[in-house]
Amino acid sequence: MTIQADYLVIGTGAMGMAFVDTLLTETDATVVMVDRHGKPGGHWNDAYPFVRLHQPSAFYGVNSEKLGNDAIDVTGWNKGLHELASGAEVCAYFDHMMQRRFLASGRVQYFPMCDYRGEKSFQSLVTGEIQQVVAQKVVDATYMNVSVPSVTPPKYDVASDATLMPLNDLPTLSAPHSQYVVIGAGKTGMDACLWLLSNQVSPEKISWVMPRDSWILDRANIQPGQDGATIGIEGAAEQMKAVADSDSIDDMFARVEANGQLLRIDDSIKPSMYRCATVTELELRQLKRIKDVIRKGRVQRVARGQLELDEGVIATNEDALYIDCTADALARRPIERVFDGEKITLQTVRFCQQVFSAAFIAHIEASYSSEEDKNSLCTVVPHPNTASDWLRVTLAHSINQLAWTADKSLNEWLGNSRLDAFTQPANSTLQPTEAMLTAVEKITRYGPEALAKLQHYIELADEMGSESVA
Repeated sequence: MTIQADYLVIGTGAMGMAFVDTLLTETDATVVMVDRHGKPGGHWNDAYPFVRLHQPSAFYGVNSEKLGNDAIDVTGWNKGLHELASGAEVCAYFDHMMQRRFLASGRVQYFPMCDYRGEKSFQSLVTGEIQQVVAQKVVDATYMNVSVPSVTPPKYDVASDATLMPLNDLPTLSAPHSQYVVIGAGKTGMDACLWLLSNQVSPEKISWVMPRDSWILDRANIQPGQDGATIGIEGAAEQMKAVADSDSIDDMFARVEANGQLLRIDDSIKPSMYRCATVTELELRQLKRIKDVIRKGRVQRVARGQLELDEGVIATNEDALYIDCTADALARRPIERVFDGEKITLQTVRFCQQVFSAAFIAHIEASYSSEEDKNSLCTVVPHPNTASDWLRVTLAHSINQLAWTADKSLNEWLGNSRLDAFTQPANSTLQPTEAMLTAVEKITRYGPEALAKLQHYIELADEMGSESVA
């Protein structure tokens, strides 16, 4: 069977949905969407049941319809900040968008439970039927390869006598353990620790395997609305000044940390990782209650009563529960040309902002004809991994932003994009305040020197090796 459409989109995860939503708004294109899952939402279908967004709902989803009610949380460790949608809410939102907007438009055909086979063909996982698509372009919305513990086996050995589970299974616990060993230092590991603490597990019973300490973002600095816009642009200005005033990489990180743009769990440990994880002050306070932090490299093997790591063996309680949080949710992928003939490969063009990036790429596809122009506006900002990557993504983000704001029509689009957490002052619903204008002047003053310093520090980091930096 042959199906015709302008675009074949592989994947109905967050990036695929954000891309198609913008196409529907800005073009008359027809689309075929294919995904292995039974419902749209991608990895959200496999995420742990207590997962929530790590950024405000106001900046997530698709451009055409808000997610959530712009509420301020009044309880919990996100208290006082804008709401974070639960995994169930995100899945319901994407299903709603598929049914009520995409399919209702008559321009989208959706094929769940299907595996893309290449060459514009896909096969049903239910019936085995193979279908061919005649499309002008193929959009790969799966390239970022988001993975979660429930569907990603650990890379270390697990002895038959060890009790191990992915954090997805934590809510199924039916009996207590004398020790909980959280394996993984990223945001998933943080969420596992916070879940245990929120369920009254004593911090003394939690051991946290942390191969690398991380620089973390303060979620209070990433908020919507007038106040959020003011905080965001003031923070950007202070960050520019901190970089410009610094005289070494270490001094730069110290200055950026001092003005509240970066956080860390242990003030005595020099972070070597940066993965865009966000926390609140209350969450950070809770995480700091855990004192048994194991810094002996990566886990090689878990067994009853014993944990083997790169740099030694640690004794654990006989009934210790090992909690796997090692899946690389934001894998660093090789950079591909976003626009390459008939193929569009969705990647981040703003650091750690996947859905915004997908919507932005769709807008560029709809608004510009030259492939060279399209790619020049869509310089990829790959997911960071090491501390030195903070330098790289900050520089790449700043260069992209300068290019975008120099384009009047593109700057206008940014200002009206619901998913854009960085260009809020341009939105017509927000009025520039004196504080904002002062911050803009500071960015103008310190920006050129800051960008030059970042480039210099990147060259130094490359000479030293990423693991030696901060």
